[in-house]
Amino acid sequence: MQPLPEMLKTHSRSALETLYNEHPQLNDWSDELKQQLSQVVSLSDFIYDALQTDSELVEQLPKMLIQASRIDGYRYRLSDLLKLCASEQEGHKVLRQFRSREMVYIAWRDMVGSWSLEQSLNHLSMLAEAMIVETYQWQYQTCCQEWGTPTNAAGEPQPMLIIGMGKLGGGELNFSSDIDLIFTYPENGETQGARRSIANAQFFTRLGQRLIKALDQQTFDGFCYRVDMRLRPFGESGPLVMSYAALEDYYQEQGRDWERYAMIKARVMGREMYPEYQELRKMLRPFVFRRYIDFSAIQSLRRMKAMISSEVRRRGLWSNIKLGPGGIREVEFIAQVFQLIRGGREPSLRRRGLLETLEAIGSLQLLDANEVTQLTEAYKFLRRQENILQAINDKQTQTLPDKDVDQLRLACALGFDDWESMLEVTQQHMLNVHQVFANLIGDEEDEEETQTVAKHFSELWDMAHKPDVLEHILQNDIKAAEPEQKRQQISDFKSDLAKKTLGPRGREVLNRLMPKVFSTIYANKDAEFGLPRVLHVLRAVVTRTTYLELLDEHPAALIQLVRLCTASPMISEKLARYPILLDELLDPAHLYHPVALDSYKTELRDYLARIPEEDMEQQMEALRQFKQTCILRIAAADIAGVLPVMKVSDHLTYLAEAIVEAVINQAWLQVSSKYGEPTHLKERGSKGFAVIGYGKVGGWELGYNSDLDIVFTHDCPNNVYTDGHKEIDARQFYLRLAQRIIHIFSTRTASGILYEVDTRLRPSGVSGLLVSPTDAFDEYQHKEAWTWEHQALVRARVIYGDSALQQAFEQTRVDILCKEREEKQLKQQVVDMREKMRSHLGGKKQGRFMLKQDAGGITDIEFLAQYLVLQFSHQKPKLTRWSDNVRIFESMMAQGVMDETQAMVLTNAYTAIRNEIHHRNLLNLDADVDENKFVSERQVVIDAWQQWMTLES
Repeated sequence: MQPLPEMLKTHSRSALETLYNEHPQLNDWSDELKQQLSQVVSLSDFIYDALQTDSELVEQLPKMLIQASRIDGYRYRLSDLLKLCASEQEGHKVLRQFRSREMVYIAWRDMVGSWSLEQSLNHLSMLAEAMIVETYQWQYQTCCQEWGTPTNAAGEPQPMLIIGMGKLGGGELNFSSDIDLIFTYPENGETQGARRSIANAQFFTRLGQRLIKALDQQTFDGFCYRVDMRLRPFGESGPLVMSYAALEDYYQEQGRDWERYAMIKARVMGREMYPEYQELRKMLRPFVFRRYIDFSAIQSLRRMKAMISSEVRRRGLWSNIKLGPGGIREVEFIAQVFQLIRGGREPSLRRRGLLETLEAIGSLQLLDANEVTQLTEAYKFLRRQENILQAINDKQTQTLPDKDVDQLRLACALGFDDWESMLEVTQQHMLNVHQVFANLIGDEEDEEETQTVAKHFSELWDMAHKPDVLEHILQNDIKAAEPEQKRQQISDFKSDLAKKTLGPRGREVLNRLMPKVFSTIYANKDAEFGLPRVLHVLRAVVTRTTYLELLDEHPAALIQLVRLCTASPMISEKLARYPILLDELLDPAHLYHPVALDSYKTELRDYLARIPEEDMEQQMEALRQFKQTCILRIAAADIAGVLPVMKVSDHLTYLAEAIVEAVINQAWLQVSSKYGEPTHLKERGSKGFAVIGYGKVGGWELGYNSDLDIVFTHDCPNNVYTDGHKEIDARQFYLRLAQRIIHIFSTRTASGILYEVDTRLRPSGVSGLLVSPTDAFDEYQHKEAWTWEHQALVRARVIYGDSALQQAFEQTRVDILCKEREEKQLKQQVVDMREKMRSHLGGKKQGRFMLKQDAGGITDIEFLAQYLVLQFSHQKPKLTRWSDNVRIFESMMAQGVMDETQAMVLTNAYTAIRNEIHHRNLLNLDADVDENKFVSERQVVIDAWQQWMTLES
């Protein structure tokens, strides 16, 4: 404890003398308690007054203060006391005495600093909740006796649920706070069991009035809490109590932004008593937390802050630690910004408590770690200061005192030697908070344009309905290419808006945003491509004001949008189809750096860990969002030249492997929860299941739009069953697992499908088993597979599976590839298959070189590599090591099958043509070019084909 300054000692002496005279039993207190008593009565008139008037408290307090926590006893002790009350007046007296005594305990612990801020706030909140709930229970029974029990149509009793708002809901109530409540009940109906029935609405209104009176009314013993019901729907003019249905209708149709903020902390008091609570929670959540990134929060919070700032100026509240610049309210606003913007996608941001929300903001790296630390420390300091300030006289104040004695009390209780030292620390904390607040939310004045957009870009939007003026601006002021075409694109976009429901806020944001959009587009040298693509994205999101606000609030995001759309129509299509990806544009440093290759699985596991395992719909949606986000980042890095084509394919392949693993885990959870797991796995620690990747995924060569060619295998013996309540044959289990995997991949959600999956390369094709036992797979490859199926094995590898299954597949693959083959027959079969593929997939365009199928193209190179592996691996088994073409040619060179010059020119031709296909994918163009391109590369391939594949007559 801090030694008392002389001024407070003098004050303490006279107060103690009075107490010892009135309560001689104080002499029996321990020396430590007496010392604490000397301190607390000098610091708090509230404690002094309570002890002076309540001799029973003097008797009870030593036993109370021994307890580290009193929360667990609040409810049952108050319930027992209320049961003994014969009248409403007696009940009111019990409630007020109970609250006063428990508040003395809390104030005492605060004043001597014997617990943490969190413990203090928790006791204050749980005390209020206990008083609300037990008063409700007491009055509910009384009301049922008078008017009957409220019931629904099925005759089931109906409770009234009390929603605690603000700091009460967040479990962070301050010492002399109002309590903000909303009353609701599940269903309409009538009371039963009384002479005359009344409607449930009438019953609960009367009950609510009695509850407020019991807590709020001033009596001889004081009052418990000021009850504020103004946060209910329609405010003071609305009904006191509403049914769930009425509540839902209100929030869906008329709920305002400030009501969303209030609902963040909403918590049903005593919710463990009500199974109906979950239904209410599910109903309110979509109103509070939008599924998309919601940037409307910044603008609305800015307006609310401006109103508060205006009030601060008008009333001169600069020394108010709650409302002043950098005060408690600004910390709350900062936390709410992230909760409202991202809470729909980040479950960790949906918590009610401010400190745990700041912790989540830090974990998600939404603010710098130093900023989170500063906010946390400032909040804890200011809230403790607020509590002590209010505990001095049990008065609701957040203004620092101007009386010398109260200034000294506050400083001393906080552990400072003097007022000036405490004031300096307070001001530093508030300065730290306000700096973060200003950077994040800004001031109302910031709504004015911080940068002047050139006049003609504003006119371009304002005059979009006047074709001649618009064309003149484009041609003469902006010097745009093809001004007539651009004029048409802008006019069409603006006329389309007339058919959409934007609302006043949407139109306001759009009018601010569009000049910035035009300015950013025409700052790019390829504006002729950027304009229609960016307008295409805006057309898709224009009715969702939050996305417009994202681009308006974040110039960097708008710049990235224009840059990426100008470079790639594929990206503009993706952003238009999945607007949730716009969030990725906020951080360019993050955007242009894809996940590290070895981190995709970890990142995806962490991403999915935020969603309950059993919520399959959200899990499937999250998988798709993760994929779309990663692909956007890979494409952005690709466009920026950060990733060469080979690395792009590596990233796309590692991403696919991570998703395959996650899909299998989801499917396994679903199937095993129904049937149990195959019993042969008990000592194994794995799933006994593998996925073999063929083609592009097998060769680490996936493109942006590639399918997955996969085959499923297992090594489950015959006559094994699952161990679930509903047991089935284990091989049937693996079949259902594979079916579930395909379902998860192919189901279309709001974010599309995961991948097109092709399983036709399995033994016997579409007529074969969906999942092959490893021994059956091996036997098929040795006895029945066609040469083209052996070609496919060249570009195959296990992309999921334990070591036993990997070894089994690898053994089969090596055995097959190393078989000695008759050269002429093999060559004939490969050439025949190549011609068959060319005729089947052909469709020659006049004057164009088809990059994949024409002579000298990609497929010729792939077939050549496959032929050479099949022909020479029996002599040189090391040729079987790799499944990608580049390393296959490196192996050919290393093993002496092909000379270095030819291997290098074939590799260069392959990578050059692949690069072209890849970038044409980004531009949404077909895989063909002018026939005058890649002439030397094609000739190299044709020469090699003739050398190795010519059939002797």
